[in-house]
Amino acid sequence: MTTEELEKLLAEQPVSRLHRLARGRIHQHFRLGKRRLIETLLQHSSENRAGLESDLQALMQESPPPPPPPRRKAAPESTAPRPRQGAKPPTNQAEAEPAEPPVDLTAFLDGMGVPEPKPFVPDAWQEDALTSLATTDVIVSVPTGSGKTYVAIEATRRAIEAERTVIYTSPLKALSNTKFTEFSRLFGADRVGILTGDRQDNPQAPLLIMTTEILRNLLYDAAGGEIDVRLDTLGLVIMDESQYIADPERGVVWEETIIFCPAQAKLLLLSASIGNPQDIADWLTSIRPTPCHLIRHHRRSVPLRAGYLHPNGKLTPLFRSVGIPHGGGTPLHPEAKRLFAQYEEETLRPNR
Repeated sequence: MTTEELEKLLAEQPVSRLHRLARGRIHQHFRLGKRRLIETLLQHSSENRAGLESDLQALMQESPPPPPPPRRKAAPESTAPRPRQGAKPPTNQAEAEPAEPPVDLTAFLDGMGVPEPKPFVPDAWQEDALTSLATTDVIVSVPTGSGKTYVAIEATRRAIEAERTVIYTSPLKALSNTKFTEFSRLFGADRVGILTGDRQDNPQAPLLIMTTEILRNLLYDAAGGEIDVRLDTLGLVIMDESQYIADPERGVVWEETIIFCPAQAKLLLLSASIGNPQDIADWLTSIRPTPCHLIRHHRRSVPLRAGYLHPNGKLTPLFRSVGIPHGGGTPLHPEAKRLFAQYEEETLRPNR
């Protein structure tokens, strides 16, 4: 099969089938439109064209597309959602959609915006984390927006008041620079320093911001007798975005940093996406002189809503409900399905 024939065959497939074909081949393929997805598939499989053709044929045999219906000359464009490829059409409307009406865009957007200011009251898990840090290491695994930063700030404040050095690590230079600016505003510029690969400001400050690789290297130097930071006064090490411990390439840096961290310093690991925090806590307990306390919950302080923005600027709820429902078989919003069908129709049109 020539490249032109394969490209034409790919163009005849629905987008859902192309995304199935791209699994394991293209990273984040779900972000690509149909034309770009076809181009990337052809480029990625240039050295293994036979494998791509074989997988495509298998998918086509698995669920062959139905023949297109005859086109009517004067028929208006239908706004009804199209059935999925290979799916059995519903016998009636009650089987196709739930009985309750879908949420409208006004209700979907209701309540969004900046909330009214209220006095801050720490959550029970935040108080638990701060209390536990006095005697143990702590892992905080809570959803984004729950208040992990408050724990880091308050723990830092208490450590500095006790005349202990604090090191705050992040996986990215950009995030380190952001935290340097934020903490300088909170604690004062004279009490905050930063150490990254291309920046070194106020290295004698009681609070040092750095990437995890920099801390690992400093701990290596300390093990070899070259101490670049005051490890004897180190009281707290905060490791932000600690889910990087699972990264295939950089995870070893987090492991080595934890292993070489001085015994007198408490560890505070922060993350919203650790899949197995209890396993990490058990590992820390097994290698550190103090046990590790796990703080974990799944309740979001700021609920999530899912919408779909079509390239033409049309915004609609993604699901029939305001929030994101749980479980499989979740019905999509009728307008979202109509826009999906419109997008697929537009991308299926051949180039002229």
